[in-house]
Amino acid sequence: MKTNKEVIKGYVDRFNAGDLAGLGTLFTADAEVHGVLGWGKVAEVMPIWEQLVKSLGMQLQVLDMISQGDKIAVRYRETGISKAPFFGKPATGKTYELLAMEWFELKGGKIHRRWGARDAASQAKQLGWEPIMH
Repeated sequence: MKTNKEVIKGYVDRFNAGDLAGLGTLFTADAEVHGVLGWGKVAEVMPIWEQLVKSLGMQLQVLDMISQGDKIAVRYRETGISKAPFFGKPATGKTYELLAMEWFELKGGKIHRRWGARDAASQAKQLGWEPIMH
């Protein structure tokens, strides 16, 4: 059985490879994913992840990972390039780099809950977009 840290490393590896089908297998059937653009079940957030990979070429580099029981906190360097429109924002060809954090709760060796926080305002500025306001 994989350790919780190995499960999260697999999450990062699959995300970076654009293997969204493989990414989905790392979650429990009733998992919830919370992020900057909203929250939902894995199938509901998969289109957002697909856009992050295809439109922005998003890549995650683990800077820190802390594990306590079934909870894992990760701090990333997130990078990407605007290569296709992203939710109504035009492709600019510009790159971005920011810090992002995710908090995971695992259950039975799978991701059961995931919360993500990232500096979307910095990303918008670096990519030449108007800031996203909610």
